[in-house]
Amino acid sequence: MNITVRNINKAFGTHAALQDITLDFVGGQLSSLLGPSGCGKTTLLRVIAGLEQPDSGSVSFDQEDQTNVHPRRRRVGFVFQHYALFKHLTVFENVAFGLRVKRKAERPTEQELRTRVHEILALVQLDNQSHKFPHEMSGGQRQRVALARALVIQPRILLLDEPFGALDANVRKDLRRWLRRLHDEIHLTSILVTHDQEEALEVSDQVVVMNRGRIEQTGSPEAIYRAPASPFVYQFLGSVNVFRGRVQENRLVHYEPMSPSDREPAVHNEEQHIYVRPYEFEISAQQERPGDLSGHIVRSRFIGHEVRLEIQAATEHGAEPYEVQLPFDTFDQMALQPGDRVFFRPRTFRTFFGGAGI
Repeated sequence: MNITVRNINKAFGTHAALQDITLDFVGGQLSSLLGPSGCGKTTLLRVIAGLEQPDSGSVSFDQEDQTNVHPRRRRVGFVFQHYALFKHLTVFENVAFGLRVKRKAERPTEQELRTRVHEILALVQLDNQSHKFPHEMSGGQRQRVALARALVIQPRILLLDEPFGALDANVRKDLRRWLRRLHDEIHLTSILVTHDQEEALEVSDQVVVMNRGRIEQTGSPEAIYRAPASPFVYQFLGSVNVFRGRVQENRLVHYEPMSPSDREPAVHNEEQHIYVRPYEFEISAQQERPGDLSGHIVRSRFIGHEVRLEIQAATEHGAEPYEVQLPFDTFDQMALQPGDRVFFRPRTFRTFFGGAGI
């Protein structure tokens, strides 16, 4: 089931939640809407589901206009962040609810209902829990019940609104891997709303990065991460250090630290903003090149097999912190300590002129 969104606009009072959104979701793929809180992700999901009516624009499923079709007739499965399970019903009856409330002409027989519910519970690996009540289950199990309830009605598309947001980090990781395996098994066109960059990159075929009601960039996880289209995308997808400088023929001619207050779009063509991720630096105890930056280690943080160094480098506004990431073995060999002076230089980088990637 292909989903086509064309020129969608939606405002709440004076707040423009969605501004001229045009997107294509390929049938059978899992796409993510990624962005900070308030960027319009959930509003767009609700417009696709029919729970919000756009001020203008259209939504189509397989080229059939759904813009004015009632949500019940769209056959959309919707999974909410906080489960929305009925506390007084067993797992079986929670999942069966969507079938029991169908119109009589569409409602399956009791035997058909029981067969379908048990099939879905087996698919989400909960068939042996069907007699339990929601309060007797873990958060991860309750979320799988919510997913089973969305799937049992045999939806044409599946929409998930931050479904793992209320879970702890380890459960989130387990569930998103499980979700990807499930998606590969059923190939249902799915859209996931999340503000978790790692989650979107790990599970998605397509990532849509949103900001202030607009689309910043759309593409595969690899393309989004390796070739960000704007400073916003670059900074939203992980830690980044920003410098001011000049680049000629893909070579750094000059660069220098800059404070956050300086990070406005560059005005002069010769001046660029240089973006470097923490792991893209080379670091040494002595100056090896004339253009090396220097600073003092403020602190080190051990993150598994890596070490993240906070280095203070001098700017015209005073000392500014920069983050450099090293393999633990390299850090150990260099015997670096807080207070040590070090020299660092970008190994790879991206540049932007006034917010436009090059």
